[in-house]
Amino acid sequence: YTIISTLYANNEYARFFVLETVARVPYFAYLSVMHLRETFGKREPGDSERMRTHYAEADNELHHLLIMESLGGNSSSFDRALAQSMAFGYYWYVVGVYTFSEQAAYHLSELIENHAYNTYNQFIETRAEELKQLPVPDIARKYYEDDDPFLFDLFRTVREPEVLLPMRHRRSRPELNSLYDVFVCVRNDEREHWKTLCNLVQRDSIEGTGEIIESTKPTPPGSS
Repeated sequence: YTIISTLYANNEYARFFVLETVARVPYFAYLSVMHLRETFGKREPGDSERMRTHYAEADNELHHLLIMESLGGNSSSFDRALAQSMAFGYYWYVVGVYTFSEQAAYHLSELIENHAYNTYNQFIETRAEELKQLPVPDIARKYYEDDDPFLFDLFRTVREPEVLLPMRHRRSRPELNSLYDVFVCVRNDEREHWKTLCNLVQRDSIEGTGEIIESTKPTPPGSS
């Protein structure tokens, strides 16, 4: 991610296109392994709900990708080839990790989603005035305002106290007035994924706890 950020330091939309192409991969990988296990008769309580949530997360990342494409992030054949190559290799890596350790795979994604949140947050803070003057892409308005909210609501597994969110972004269906609002939504989506992954790593559960979520902390040496 550091290499990508350096390579695309002056081309944010292309950088976001590459990152969002890769960001979808873990959820596909989780589903692939879970489907294969299910095929061989391994069905655990809660697996169906977890699979639906991962599908909803993949659908959300797809729409992030479509938004970046609508902004011209995929205009370069080099960028497309790089993103697709990285996604292909990363898919098989996550499949291998998830097969042997779900917690390790989830923790890796927790770190990545946290990085994504911070990346978008920094972009919003530094480009706020410019973004507020730009229009909402059609695909963003369709996804956030017009489409059936079932999948959108499904991946939002942890509800934090509303006091922590700005008033206009507390609703399930956000209000979009400019490209700034679109990037706020994308940023907040990444936080939703991060919260779900924290629960999966720390509690092995997709269920929200109603608590404020914190990053996974390293286990002290000698702890069981």
